[in-house]
Amino acid sequence: MNDVYIIGAGETKFGELWDRSLRELAVEAGLKAVEDAGVYTKDIDILYGSNTLGAGISYQNDIGSLISDFSGIAADHIPALRVEASTASGAAAIREAYLSIRSGEYNVAMIGGVEKLTDIYGSEILDKTSTLLDSEWEAFFGATPAAVAALTARKYMKDFNVSKEVLARISVNDHENASKNPDAQFRNRISVETALNSLPVAEPLNIMDCSPIGDGAAALLLASEEFVKKNKIDGVRIISSSIAQDYLALHSRESIYRLDSTVIAARKALEKAGIRNDQIGMVELHNSYSIYGLIALEDLGFAEKGKAKDLVEADIKLDGRIPVNPSGGLKAKGNPFGATGVGQAVEAYLQFKNRAGERQIKGLEYAMLHNMGGSGSTSIVHILGGD
Repeated sequence: MNDVYIIGAGETKFGELWDRSLRELAVEAGLKAVEDAGVYTKDIDILYGSNTLGAGISYQNDIGSLISDFSGIAADHIPALRVEASTASGAAAIREAYLSIRSGEYNVAMIGGVEKLTDIYGSEILDKTSTLLDSEWEAFFGATPAAVAALTARKYMKDFNVSKEVLARISVNDHENASKNPDAQFRNRISVETALNSLPVAEPLNIMDCSPIGDGAAALLLASEEFVKKNKIDGVRIISSSIAQDYLALHSRESIYRLDSTVIAARKALEKAGIRNDQIGMVELHNSYSIYGLIALEDLGFAEKGKAKDLVEADIKLDGRIPVNPSGGLKAKGNPFGATGVGQAVEAYLQFKNRAGERQIKGLEYAMLHNMGGSGSTSIVHILGGD
């Protein structure tokens, strides 16, 4: 089995990019990744495009072909596919590219994740994002992603005596890190008081507990060990990749605040990598709502259930025991669905290449990436580093 390396990465700024189209964002990120890798488009064997709501918002299906066409590689007739796994589409595309190289089928794969969420607004965007839930049993009865997250938060906070301040600290940490990231949607620092006093969305969640609506694109070039050695490229190794599934609807699950898909994916990824949680030097986790960030810390194995509240004051900071979301995370860097998981890998790549600027983590050996679909139906975990 071939080892797989990230050899190039690029992304656009995340945010409300009113003057940019879906294809323009995808091409910008893709060309940055190709340039960063120092390869030619003729070296690319396959392209995977990740996108979640392109058909419903941008009225564009076949995202893989779109990226291929407008990035100038369609003339080479390489295959181009769209990968969709709800809000875990980005990590799913990385995994598919990883497996295709591991199998020996391809030597170089390009991944382009893109989303344009600001082309609609108000109730329209609410309707579209609610399709990520069970449409018949949840969305039909008025449930939204924020409402489902709020139900989870209320039950979790009651059972483990967790205050709203604990949730606020997840967002405060994201904003602090995003203030050091030029690609982040929100680069402003916030206080716990600001988070607690922000506009209510779905009790107990305030607007500062929710990731924003935004646009953006991120891209990666993955290559086999053979290609890396032949071309003398200093890549970042993807040590392991794991995916797990849970029920789509919340009512079918054994627990609404233990995300079994995350628990299983993390355990398998660590086993495949042959390392322990305490060896992880940074984690980019999926906190579309602050409660999911808190729960993920536990389900990824960094704290016992109900104990993540003990980590949020100091341990998750850039200079803490386990730096969380050095990019700024979904709350502050942004959450353009199809690009989110790819953007997490871009951050890890920059960290390993010592190109993360003010948010650089020193002595990084292993990084964990966690991208989640919807309210936890799908979880994908990658572990990078080790060289």
